[in-house]
Amino acid sequence: MGNRILVKLQTLKFDIEIEPLFACIALYDIKERKKISENFHCDLNPDSLRGFLRSHTPSIDLSTQARSAVFSVTYPSSDIYLVIKIEKVLQQGEIGDCAEPYMVLKESEAGKAKEKIEKLKAQAESFCQRLGKYRMPFAWIPISLTNFFNLSTLEREIPEAEGLNGRKGSTSDKRATLLQARRLSERSLSSEDNYPVSNFKTVSLTLSTFFKQEGDRLSDEDLFKFLADFKRSSSLQRRIKTLPGTLKLEISPASENLGYCLTAELLPVKPFPENRSRPHKEILEFPIREVYVPHTIYRNLLYVYPQRLNFANRPASARNITIKIQFMCGEDPSCQTFVYLSPDFYEEVKIKLPAKLTEKHHLLFTFYHISCQPKQGASVETLLGYSWLPILLNDRLQTGHYCLPVALDKLPFHYSIHSPEKVPSQTPPVKWVEGHKGVFNVEVQAVSSVHTQDNHLEKFFTLCHSLESQVTFPIRLMDQKITEATLEHELKLSIICLNSSRLEPLVLFLHLVLDKLFQLAVQPMVIAGQTANFSQFAFESVVAIVNSLHNSKDLSKDQHGRNCLLASYVYYVFRLPDPQREVVKPGNVGASVSRYYTFGRTSAVSVGSKLLQSRVISCSNPDIAVTQTATDEEVKNIMSSKVRERSQISGDSYGNSPFLLLLIGLISHFHEELALQMVVSTGMVRESVFKYAWFFFELLIKSMAQYVHNIEKQDNPRRSRFSDRFKDDITTIVSVVTSEIAALLVKPQKESEQAEKINISLAFFLYDLLSLMDRGFVFNLIKHYCNQLSNKLNSLSTLISMRLEFLRILCSHEHYLNLNLFFMTSASAPASPSPSLSSQNSSSCSSFQDQKIAGMFDLSAEYRQQHFLTGLLFTELAAALDADSEGWVQRKAVSAILSLLSSHDLDPRCSKKEVKIKIAALYLPLVGIILDSLPQLHDFTSKTFFHFGKGRTGNPEEEQESAGAISQNVALAIAGNQFSLRSSGISLVSLPYRQSATLGPDTTRNLLICFLWIMKNADQNLIQKWIADLPSMQLNRILDLLFLCVSCFEYKVSERGLTFTQALQKSRDVKARLEEALLRGEGARGEMMKRCRIPAGTSYPSPPMSFERISRGCRHKLFSELDQEALISGNLATEANLIILDMQENIIQASFAAECRDNLLGGVLKVLINSLGCDQSTTYLTHCFATLRALIAKFGDFLFEEEVEQCADLCQRVLHHCSSSIDITRTQACATLYLLMRYSFSSTSNFARVKMQVTMSLASLVGKSPEFNEEFLRRSLRTILAYAEEDADMQATPFPVQVEELLCNLNSILSDTVKMREFQEDPEMLMDLMYRIAKGYQTSPDLRLTWLQNMAEKHTKRKSYTEAAMCLVHAAALVAEYLSMLEDRNYLPVGSVSFQNISSNVLEESAVSDDVLSPDEDGICSGRYFSESGLVGLLEQAAELFSTGGLYETVNEVYKIVIPILEAHRDFRKLTLTHSKLQKAFDSIINKGQKRMFGTYFRVGFYGSKFGDLDEQEFVYKEPAITKLPEISHRLEGFYGQCFGEDAVEVIKDSAPVDKRKLDPNKAYIQITFVEPYFDEYEMKDRVTYFEKNFNLCRFMYTTPFTMDGRPRGELSEQYKRNTILTTMHAFPYVKTRINVIQKEEFILTPIEVAIEDMQKKTQELTAATNQEPPDAKMLQMVLQGSVGATVNQGPLEVAQVFLAEIPADPKLYRHHNKLRLCFKEFIMRCGEAVEKNKRLITADQREYQLELRKNYGKLKENLRPMIERKIPELYKPVVKVHSTRYS
Repeated sequence: MGNRILVKLQTLKFDIEIEPLFACIALYDIKERKKISENFHCDLNPDSLRGFLRSHTPSIDLSTQARSAVFSVTYPSSDIYLVIKIEKVLQQGEIGDCAEPYMVLKESEAGKAKEKIEKLKAQAESFCQRLGKYRMPFAWIPISLTNFFNLSTLEREIPEAEGLNGRKGSTSDKRATLLQARRLSERSLSSEDNYPVSNFKTVSLTLSTFFKQEGDRLSDEDLFKFLADFKRSSSLQRRIKTLPGTLKLEISPASENLGYCLTAELLPVKPFPENRSRPHKEILEFPIREVYVPHTIYRNLLYVYPQRLNFANRPASARNITIKIQFMCGEDPSCQTFVYLSPDFYEEVKIKLPAKLTEKHHLLFTFYHISCQPKQGASVETLLGYSWLPILLNDRLQTGHYCLPVALDKLPFHYSIHSPEKVPSQTPPVKWVEGHKGVFNVEVQAVSSVHTQDNHLEKFFTLCHSLESQVTFPIRLMDQKITEATLEHELKLSIICLNSSRLEPLVLFLHLVLDKLFQLAVQPMVIAGQTANFSQFAFESVVAIVNSLHNSKDLSKDQHGRNCLLASYVYYVFRLPDPQREVVKPGNVGASVSRYYTFGRTSAVSVGSKLLQSRVISCSNPDIAVTQTATDEEVKNIMSSKVRERSQISGDSYGNSPFLLLLIGLISHFHEELALQMVVSTGMVRESVFKYAWFFFELLIKSMAQYVHNIEKQDNPRRSRFSDRFKDDITTIVSVVTSEIAALLVKPQKESEQAEKINISLAFFLYDLLSLMDRGFVFNLIKHYCNQLSNKLNSLSTLISMRLEFLRILCSHEHYLNLNLFFMTSASAPASPSPSLSSQNSSSCSSFQDQKIAGMFDLSAEYRQQHFLTGLLFTELAAALDADSEGWVQRKAVSAILSLLSSHDLDPRCSKKEVKIKIAALYLPLVGIILDSLPQLHDFTSKTFFHFGKGRTGNPEEEQESAGAISQNVALAIAGNQFSLRSSGISLVSLPYRQSATLGPDTTRNLLICFLWIMKNADQNLIQKWIADLPSMQLNRILDLLFLCVSCFEYKVSERGLTFTQALQKSRDVKARLEEALLRGEGARGEMMKRCRIPAGTSYPSPPMSFERISRGCRHKLFSELDQEALISGNLATEANLIILDMQENIIQASFAAECRDNLLGGVLKVLINSLGCDQSTTYLTHCFATLRALIAKFGDFLFEEEVEQCADLCQRVLHHCSSSIDITRTQACATLYLLMRYSFSSTSNFARVKMQVTMSLASLVGKSPEFNEEFLRRSLRTILAYAEEDADMQATPFPVQVEELLCNLNSILSDTVKMREFQEDPEMLMDLMYRIAKGYQTSPDLRLTWLQNMAEKHTKRKSYTEAAMCLVHAAALVAEYLSMLEDRNYLPVGSVSFQNISSNVLEESAVSDDVLSPDEDGICSGRYFSESGLVGLLEQAAELFSTGGLYETVNEVYKIVIPILEAHRDFRKLTLTHSKLQKAFDSIINKGQKRMFGTYFRVGFYGSKFGDLDEQEFVYKEPAITKLPEISHRLEGFYGQCFGEDAVEVIKDSAPVDKRKLDPNKAYIQITFVEPYFDEYEMKDRVTYFEKNFNLCRFMYTTPFTMDGRPRGELSEQYKRNTILTTMHAFPYVKTRINVIQKEEFILTPIEVAIEDMQKKTQELTAATNQEPPDAKMLQMVLQGSVGATVNQGPLEVAQVFLAEIPADPKLYRHHNKLRLCFKEFIMRCGEAVEKNKRLITADQREYQLELRKNYGKLKENLRPMIERKIPELYKPVVKVHSTRYS
């Protein structure tokens, strides 16, 4: 980014003040080694010192008072330095001598020093009086500007700039739209242009050290070396002498409109107050690289840099030389004087060039020797010589480096017409320094908007000028002469060569070049009696320029790839080439508003009449005009003479002079010529014309508009505005462009992007034509475009997309509605500014009554004819919504319609209700299209998360977020369709075609917004008539659509919005304020779209130029905006739902009239219940409850009889709202619920069912809803009770008593809930409580089922999938019990017994007790799950959860029950699915096998009165696999620590029995022990697989080591072990994760038994490792090492030595001794096998290890042999012989 910085100098002081000092500031870029700004001179001297120079400054100009300067840096970098040079008046001696006093003296010193200072001051005063005009360098100081730039951009720009002479395309792209650096006071006209703003804060600097100037190192080259050293280190200060002093300055960002400012030409910029003394000065920048911005103001400056004068052979006069530089026009002196100490010059001289230069203009340099010592009678200056430089050479401005000879004594005769190097010999001969060698080096640079400094442009402008002015042929052009005969040829050549000129000058003079070319295109010239036509050449040149500007990497493009320079040219600069001359009186020059006649050429007679009325523009803001008086007087005079010249020419008769070139009037209009050239162009030109069609289209439109304006044809009929030939050309152009688009679309990606751009350009072109030409003609063009495109394109998506983009732009026309003839009578139409004939003739359409109402909702041929554009758009929409097209096309189509509707809504012309009715009537066919696309709409109902226990009507259970969650979406299974409507009411989600939803959620939402907008604004009578005529099938579709709308427009609470709603609940005031906001304006049904800019849609307003039309992206949102969005979102939700409610009331009324309510009532109720299940505003709820009560009152019988399930849902929704924190909602809900109960009682005495439904609803609500408020619900129940007590009509009936009973029941459920709240953080306790509640409903199957589902949901949230599945299995068993009571079908499970294989616990669901209710009793088992499909649904979900939990074997058992039911129903699709799931399960068993992780089990004992009911209770906890003891210990200790205080909880570390007497009564103790499943030997025969050993577990064991003296560990001979076996109440896995221990058995093992157990274990390990397949060498070696390794020989050997060394004395131990001996015998045998197996497995490098093992094994065997072979004789008495004797 470029930067503008304001530098203010405040004070400059040295330690002694003896003479005036002057500051000179400039910017330098040390990397580019370039001075990047002009000098700013500043005088900071106090008045006392300024007085020394009074004789030399008779007058003081305002600009010299400036002490602050605005510097601009287009390409900021860290290498830019602000260098402040300090100069003083010339005096005798070297700089060092002059600076010495400043180093040693101080003002504050007294005595001799003070005298010395006074003396120096007097000396300085005399020098000032004598040499005050001359300066010498003194000191300097650099300041790095790194911190004052936006260097974020530098990091990427600097490296890119290296290399290609400091230029690289990618950087220039970003920079090209910035300030033209050299022309700081100009601004690009591109709309993209933004002034770069520096973001630093104002900084005040105080500098105290100055570097002394070195007399022999003053050039810029030396300065760059110094600066480079300075940047690298501070060593510069050690090498250069420094001066102490103080310079204070302030650097700040320069604001856009800095007041009281002078431009680089010293012109004042408005605002410019008169009373202030010191202006700011804008300093011209010399950028390091090209900046591509056209000239927009007049600037004509010349900078002269004298560099070196080599008087080596004249040593006497080689010191103290000054140079006088004069800009001469012949003999007229106009000069400025500058002085230097030595022949090395470093000054910059700025000259304002006159607009008109001649060959006589030149720079004259006069050299003087200055004598510093005053000599008697001698003058200060001694003339040394002269040199000069002609300003023009061959009519071109001379710039660059020159080395000029110096003439001594006097100037040659007529010197100015020759260059000094080529002066002809004269008499007397001229004396030259060094024999005519170049001795004076000077550089001249120009910054000019008059001189192009480019050969091609120079030639072109000169030749154009010769056509327009009275010139004498032949004319000289550079080094060639051009006669009138060759003029035409040369001009054509120069037109062709224009594109060869360098890019920078071409851009600088772009506006002029294009103006001239357009002038030549339409104006044939008579040259030498022949008519010359340049139009084709001019047009081709324009095309070439357009092409090269677009292809240049250095120039910026807007987001649509259009060159910004061309865009701004068309928009701001282009005017019709107009040859008509205005006669302007010389006295009134400023009033002329003629064309831009500025010709950038050296021989220009004028600078352009535009200057007369143009304002001089500030560099910071081109919109700020400056005072007219500041304009150069010379320019004024030229201009007035030019206008006079022109008026004379136009008055003369043509052909008086043979040399006079003739202009004849325009033979064609520009727009016609342009269209013709576009049509006839060929080859590459044609290709470029269409590639950059946008530019030519914009030109065409602007020229047409100006043409219509100029000839005042606005009031003419449109058909006669333009010629037929022109219309033909336009038709051809549109046709060709369309073909071009079609051709590009079939090519690769890049080409198709090009096609899209051309398509947009064409659309904007026709858009503009609608405002200028006959609309019928333009409509024909649109029709041809559509047809042509569809004939040439195969890809449907691309075709629709292109046509949509095209139509979207056309439909954004401000008179779109009029173009579509939306009004019924012309009187009611908004006035079109220029109506076409066709629109006036056909403005009266037929009225509603004449049409068949149903037809108005269809997209008929008649409609398409009458409403052309809308018809086309709807056709595209219908095609896009077709199932084949892609998502992005559909999104595009819908957003086009949406943006149209939102633009109508925001249009003040359409704010009246009657106008809106007519607009809505125009869009009625959209309703038909939306209804047809119903199957493709996104189903918002299935994605919503089941919260507040409020499933979306009839679809009460949605999929959870987590994987494998309870897909409670069993509705499909339960009722065959989603909403259990009667067969006639076809439900949306039940239809098979729902499977292929193709529209995304955003697209669907936008489409539904359109639907609701039409329904809201259309004539309600019309809507009612339409509904009344519709068949019930269609009405059901509308209801399905409304159902979708409800779910779509639910108010989604965002993170930010949550605080919003919480605050609402806390404060009634806020609630009141929100309601006020919701109801502001015209109430809740006030203008929806007015309040909420439609989300996801963009409206396309019409800014002044088409390339700005497409809206930009949105910026980062602030919190306040998020709050605003939350409010808007709430308003939209309310408004949408109220419109839906109106529609439902319309449907009810219509169906009531038509007596077809049976079909529809269920549908209406479904939508209402869905809306109650969504988050809604109180406003909507009030209306919704009112509608519901009306429905119950009118159609109660039907509802209670036919819509049983809907009633159940309704109860749940209404009950949920009874717990609302908002009073008004609670009141409404209570009234509705009471009415529901009352009518159910009075109509059919069906109250039992409603009671059951209410109870179940409450159970479901409290189980599932975390935000549920129990206190508010109690209040509501009291209110309902009050209603019952006060309802006089019902007092005579049992109704009030029944209500009371029901409410008591509900209160008890609530009490359970309160307990649940207490244990919300303790998942185990919570599940126990829920289990207890479910158990309590054993006699109420519906409620038990509900609570089991609640438990399943809780488990799923905790990822306990197995337990969740078990809950559902129990639920399914419960359903099976009641189904088997109802009907005896052999394919159904026989109650819960059938489920035993899944879990032995299921038997508790048996309905064996006599007091269990009969399932056919009213209101019992009426839930949707008590059906075959309900049973299947529950089991399928259970199977899914088992699968997620890894229990694949159980999946098989579950499906064994499901498959017979599916087979009986012949549901082969489901069977396919089921078997595929089974296959997956079996595959998982094979693949995962032993790798599966099942639970880990712990015994947890609670001790201490703090635990209440839990005291002395023991449980087995099931934890996730691989849970370590510290984890569960930490969890429980942490949780109970929070409950009772961290100090009050203690974990008992061992597993020994707990003695309660030794415990602290004030503490809570937890004992946690790891337990393993325990099986008897007989059980192990059945439990073969890993799964079987981890399933259906109810016995667990843990061991506790101890010794008789109380220590846990001791010697082998005294080490006892206690095995504890726990039996739980139920088998794991169960419906909860902890189960009570009901039995505890303990076995104590003696030391020898412990030894036997250990040896058996070791032997088993060896056997397993030896027999493992495939063999695992590492595992085997590890086990062997532990058995026979040398290091652990003590293990088995020690056991043998302790227990087998001697035969025990106690005969009771004989058997144990023998058993241990046999164990060792087997152990040593297994060791042998293992060593042999290892031998086969080892590799060569392990041979030694094997030998070692073998050796150790041998030793062990040897040591053990005597003990193993010693038998106890008593055990081997001949028992067998005794038997044999008996039988002998």
